[in-house]
Amino acid sequence: MNSEELLALLSAVGHAQRLRVIAELAGGRLYVSELARRLEMSRPLLYMHLDRLEKAGLVVGRLELSEDGKALKYFELTPFELKLNVATVLAALREDAAAGATPDERP
Repeated sequence: MNSEELLALLSAVGHAQRLRVIAELAGGRLYVSELARRLEMSRPLLYMHLDRLEKAGLVVGRLELSEDGKALKYFELTPFELKLNVATVLAALREDAAAGATPDERP
């Protein structure tokens, strides 16, 4: 994991609404409309949060057809463990250096 990926992960879990999304999905996969109802959140806002979580690799979305032919987008958690310590930060910066990123190119 490089520093950009680490920052995306920290940003994804650094928001109360996204933590609520994770908590709801901990019970199993849900389609967007059901998740929005449970969280009392608009679908556009929920999609914004789901996009951040998906880019960080914490959730995955799949489009499926219902029995009546409607397209439903389901989201579920991916297995993850978040461990942040000095070693994690140093490893991310070493990954940047190995990839040839200069300090100015790092996030």
